[in-house]
Amino acid sequence: MLGEHLKGNVRFLESVNSWEEAIRESAAPLLENGSITSKYVDDMIQNVNTNGPYIVVVPEFAMPHAKNENSVEKTGISFLQLQEPVMFPDDKEVKVLFALAAEDSTGHLDLISDLSGVLMEDEARDELKQAKSEKEIIDLINSVE
Repeated sequence: MLGEHLKGNVRFLESVNSWEEAIRESAAPLLENGSITSKYVDDMIQNVNTNGPYIVVVPEFAMPHAKNENSVEKTGISFLQLQEPVMFPDDKEVKVLFALAAEDSTGHLDLISDLSGVLMEDEARDELKQAKSEKEIIDLINSVE
């Protein structure tokens, strides 16, 4: 399920200049394929400005998301891996971002709990940070799920 959502939505970058840019880059595939509008991207950034870096769910992993206020066309997940960590507020280092967009709050919680399950495993986290291809990421997620 998660793996299917990730097809075509996986990116690898050397570095970004700010956590805001990290969120924009992580969500770019969803914006490009019409899953979300640019308002959703702004809402994800606003979320961190308002609520702090709670989206950094385990060290080095962030799950940016926001409420769907007519800004999500269809449920999607995208993945961004950074070689160089970026600092989120409160000095939280992040190397991997999963941008989550769900049409409704139930779908939202499902995505978060599925992904959290993956991120509970040390080995899975290490592999997500090391992976070099979309296929590796999707295979890994599917194998853990």
